[in-house]
Amino acid sequence: MTRDNESSFFKKPITRRQALKVMGAASAAGLMGAGMPGTLKAQTHGKQPNIVFILSDDHRWDHLGIVGHPFIETPNMDRLAAEGILFENAFVTTSLCSPSRASFVTGTYAHTHGVKNNITPWDNDNITFMELLKKAGYDTAFIGKWHMPGDLPELRGVDEFVTFTVQGGQGKYFNCPLIVNGVEEPSRKPYITEELTDRAIEYMTTDRDNPFCLMLSHKAVHHQYLPPPELADHYSDVDVDYPDEINPLVLFKAQNHHFGAFGTVDLHYKNYCEALYAMDLEIGRVLDTLDEMGIADDTVVIYAGDNGYFWGEHDQIDKRWAYEESMRIPFIVRYPRGMTDAGRNVSGMVLNVDVAPSILDLAGIDVPDNMEGESFKPFLTNPSSQGREAWLYEYFKDYPYRYPPHFAVRTDTHKYIVYDGRKKPEIFDLVDDPKEMNNLYGTPDGEELLPLLEAQLNGFLTEYDLI
Repeated sequence: MTRDNESSFFKKPITRRQALKVMGAASAAGLMGAGMPGTLKAQTHGKQPNIVFILSDDHRWDHLGIVGHPFIETPNMDRLAAEGILFENAFVTTSLCSPSRASFVTGTYAHTHGVKNNITPWDNDNITFMELLKKAGYDTAFIGKWHMPGDLPELRGVDEFVTFTVQGGQGKYFNCPLIVNGVEEPSRKPYITEELTDRAIEYMTTDRDNPFCLMLSHKAVHHQYLPPPELADHYSDVDVDYPDEINPLVLFKAQNHHFGAFGTVDLHYKNYCEALYAMDLEIGRVLDTLDEMGIADDTVVIYAGDNGYFWGEHDQIDKRWAYEESMRIPFIVRYPRGMTDAGRNVSGMVLNVDVAPSILDLAGIDVPDNMEGESFKPFLTNPSSQGREAWLYEYFKDYPYRYPPHFAVRTDTHKYIVYDGRKKPEIFDLVDDPKEMNNLYGTPDGEELLPLLEAQLNGFLTEYDLI
């Protein structure tokens, strides 16, 4: 990355030893995160759990009824949180569909799995948690949106692979043709969210002797945010309190015209909320099926979004930036047999790269050394678990979109972002300024924070061989 003249970052990179020395002092002060994990080993108590991992698209963290959204109805996700654990501070390491989805299934950052944007192809040498589960005796299925650049993968270790390739892998909300184990088939139901759920339920209810892992990967609620006919206009009469800084022409900005320039923000936002409600109803069908099968107590259910989304905040639509609306996601885990104190919230920070090692850990399978995430399993049984105190965010160039590559370090209390090119670095106090409206870089407060934040960021970049 090139830097402007205002910052010394990258001009004289500190050595790994120097970074660790500074970070060690920061850790003692309660401001710095722990180092990268090595191999995690799990003990298996009783039989291995079933796994249901539901991944949605562009669902941002605060669009749930249970966290206080003013009108969105998410009764089934709310139920999942009430019966499980809601992680209040969950994030993606790159806020973009393909890199984030690859991080979920590999447990690694974009710089490791190689899907750095929506252009660079999936490497078939990548190992997914499904492949490792299959080797350990699981039945496995991937149903839904794959959306990695390049041809559909071999996806080793997956018994049933149902996906789509239309619209560049984004799929269509209505009458979306599917690729079922390599063979194209028409959708049996008009609405894609219902069709994928039907196939997920059929898979779960198949007679089997082995535990199963199902990854249900929805198209919803990606652009064009279309609800089913019965929910169209469901929120049309709602008065939306948009952010103060929203620009009525935000959809027409150069970098935003790909994300819905036709129509108004109000139209698209209400469609988004209606499509989200529709997806929640389908999630309810999955949870009801687990109950009817009598296996809910022995099944790990994970729900997450693949990244957040802007609706006018920071004069933006879409995602990509290292701001909270973009990088923060809903994240819920329920595992009745393997957790305590259902219904609690966890403030510890978890990442998309944590899902793969956590699933393996919960299944009693050794986690490979190359996985860069950490298991969230301790949070399930120990309410006092703290987790990481800092982590790295990365965004790489994604042609033709006009967003500068950037890195960021996010701690419990602060965020520091550096950009390639001339855009000024940013420092935010997330406690006093949660909406990130006041850039402290270049101010006395920012200058006081800068050395520690630079050391933290440089330490991560050195750790991952990015500088």
